[in-house]
Amino acid sequence: MAHLTLKDARDKLASAPEAFVELFKHGSLRIEYYQPDKVDKQTPHTRDEVYMIASGSGQFVNGSSKHAFGPGDVLFVPAKQEHRFVDFTEDFATWVIFYRPEGGEPAEPTLTAEEQMALYEESLKETDWGHQPC
Repeated sequence: MAHLTLKDARDKLASAPEAFVELFKHGSLRIEYYQPDKVDKQTPHTRDEVYMIASGSGQFVNGSSKHAFGPGDVLFVPAKQEHRFVDFTEDFATWVIFYRPEGGEPAEPTLTAEEQMALYEESLKETDWGHQPC
């Protein structure tokens, strides 16, 4: 079981040579802590990622959109998407979660409630529950 604390993340980052430190990995999952100094020099990543803002505030550029962020916000970036933090406060830091395969996970189409129910009902017809005749 992993238990990551903000204090541990900050302590490990303080001795890291980069602006980030990897704290945990399991299968395709990677959890890092990232605190850029004045400028976010990121380039697009090959995997989907989620940012969970730990401290500070600023603006987040994600593709063609730009919006404010602050502590507790969660931001998603698909693989290969241009993105960066700008105009952020000196105390800005974020958890970074990379997951799934290289190239990112394909987006699932949005289904209506009726379409979801139809798929569910179809799956029940195809399911062999292992019942044997008495």
